[in-house]
Amino acid sequence: MEFDKKSLLNLVLNQFKLNRDGLHGPSHWARVRTHALEIARMRDADLLVVELFAFLHDSQRLNEGTDAKHGERAAEYAASLNHSFFSLTTSQLDKLCHAIRHHSGGGIHLDATIQSCWDGDRLDLGRVGIKPHKDYLSAEGAKLIPKAYRRSLEIKKSDLAIESLLL
Repeated sequence: MEFDKKSLLNLVLNQFKLNRDGLHGPSHWARVRTHALEIARMRDADLLVVELFAFLHDSQRLNEGTDAKHGERAAEYAASLNHSFFSLTTSQLDKLCHAIRHHSGGGIHLDATIQSCWDGDRLDLGRVGIKPHKDYLSAEGAKLIPKAYRRSLEIKKSDLAIESLLL
């Protein structure tokens, strides 16, 4: 099965409970995707898992603030979609769900795919006025801090972000 990106994105957007132009909406997903894929290519990580992470990691948030269970809900949601819009191996699905479940924890992971996901998310902290810190990123991610911090202010409208996600 091929990755049906458009259908997956439509499903995720239709069930998304927050404002699409909010802090955790499609513009955030687009920037996470851009950062994470750039790092994943440098680290020879799994690009499909990284891209799915960008679409799904905040998809089950109930609010823009503290939502301690959003990662767990999103990991379960991601697992439920396997073989519907994408087909991941057991190993790929385990990495995706682990990355989603623990993306807010602040840890560092030795797996290139998982850390590429986390780096992509952390590099977009500029959207809330926080400059990412190298201690919470891979070496490759740390090199992108200046560019990522500038990029955090881009793609403000959800319709532009959704277009960029389909590329």
